[in-house]
Parts: sequence; C-alpha cells; structure tokens
Amino acid sequence: MKRFRLISDNLALLTALSAVAAYFLPDVFLVFEHIFLWLFAATMFSLGIVLKPGELQQVRQQPRQVGLGVLTQYSVMPLLGAIAAYGSGLPSETALGLVIVACAPGAMASNVVVYLAGGALAYSIVLTTVSTLLSPLLTPALVKWIGGALLPIPFWPMTQTILLIVVLPIILGMLVKRVLRRKTQVITEIAPAIAVLSIVIICSYAVAANQERIADVGPYLFLIVVIFNLLGYLAGWHLARLYGFEKKLQIALSIEIGMQNAGLGVALALKHFAPETALPGALFAVWCILTAAGMTAYLRRHRA
Repeated sequence: MKRFRLISDNLALLTALSAVAAYFLPDVFLVFEHIFLWLFAATMFSLGIVLKPGELQQVRQQPRQVGLGVLTQYSVMPLLGAIAAYGSGLPSETALGLVIVACAPGAMASNVVVYLAGGALAYSIVLTTVSTLLSPLLTPALVKWIGGALLPIPFWPMTQTILLIVVLPIILGMLVKRVLRRKTQVITEIAPAIAVLSIVIICSYAVAANQERIADVGPYLFLIVVIFNLLGYLAGWHLARLYGFEKKLQIALSIEIGMQNAGLGVALALKHFAPETALPGALFAVWCILTAAGMTAYLRRHRA
C-alpha cells in the first residue's frame, strides 16, 4: 500500500511533471481522448468511497458557516472569473475556459491541503461535498449566465454530464462502501491514488490537446491564472475574517475558495466545447496545487 500512498501524497509533483511531458510528447497523452470523462468519474467514485456519512452532520450543526462557505464559493470565484474573462482580451474559447473553472465546485485536493495546513478539516470536507452536490445546477447556470455572451452554452447537456460523472459516481461509491463495509478497507486505501492518477491524466491530456496554442497564449494566460488563484485565496481569507470565523475556519475557507475543481472544468470543456477551452483549467490545476503546497509549508512553519 506504500506505493499508493506515494502516489496520493505527490499530486503536485505528478501533475507538474505530467503536464511538461504532455507538452513535449503530446501523442502519448492524446490516446486518452475517449476516456477522460470516465477518468473523472473514477475520481468522484473515489470520493464517495472515502466520504463518511457522519461528516455531513456538520451541515446541521454549523449551518451558518457552511452556508456562508458555499455562498462564497459560488459567488467570489465566478465574479473573479467574469472579470478575468471579459477584461483580459483573450479569445472567446479561452476566456470561457476561465469562466468554467471559476464556476466549478471546490477541489477534492483542498481537503488534504487544509489538513496539512492545520485548518478545519471537517468543515473543508463538508464544503467540498455540498458544493460538489450542488454543481449539477449551479455550475451550468453560472457558466451560462456569465459566459453566454462569449459562446452558446449547452445548459442541460452540461447538467447531465455533471450528474453522470460527479453525483452518480459519488452515490455509487457511498453505496459500495455501505454494502461491503469492512471489505472496503483496501479500496479506501487505493481510492486516493486512483483519484490522483485520473486528475493527472485528464490535465495532461488537456495540455497535449492544446500544445500548439500554449505557445500563443500560454505566458499571458498563465499570468492571469496566477492572479486569479491568488485573489481567490485572499478573498477567502479576508471574507472568513469578516464572517467572524476562527483561524482554523479561515484557513479552510481560504483554501477552499482558492482551489477550484479544475479537473471538472477541464472535463466539461473537453466534452462540450473546443479543446482550447480546456487550457485554463489545465493550467489552473497545475498552478493551484503548487501554490497550495507552498501555502501549506508556510502555514505549518508559521504554526510551529
């Protein structure tokens, strides 16, 4: 099991290395064109396996904190995404990719980052879960509302895709865990590694599919992604203080807002739009994981 732990503990490194490899050896990763949706479904199934039903009790125990967190998730990043998309001068497809990432729920990896950074882990898990379960409705609606002026948005097909690759796999994962009970111990240990490998492959495929376009808009788009990600962290931190949250909740909300589920953004972009729409999500996935790792190291040293 140490091998699987090694994979799940090195998401940032694997994502960065695979993205570089995909840029220089695109043909190796283009073979995943027809299975990237199933790969993302595997990440959500893994979340369902490791999710504990009791963790959702916090929705009833701390409704204010959870409600404010979800509201912040689906307001701050979409607003920042709208500003970036319409104010950057990027091509419509690439700008829409920023909007899709901005309207995605929180990233699964945020839970690990919150734990390592000394934040409120249970709160982070609840926020990720609730925002993910709301994503079939809120993500397509926000994308259509914000990005509709850029390109036509297929609202219902996007909703169906999210239900198929997000909600259904989570439910199936929870059912499998409930039916097998103790026998799921091995699956629970393997699940995080499966999720990591799936996200790495999806993002690498997006880089490979956009290899020629990266040279044209890559540096400028990367700068926008860096600023977008940084503003997300800062907004989450300062809004949590405004809400009167304790420090652990501030850390959790900051990380939740700054880290978007870019894997879902990439999957939706590749399924419903041109390949270049997936490029912002791929860059964001790599960058936000690296910044999260840096933030974790800083907070742990500061805490010590």
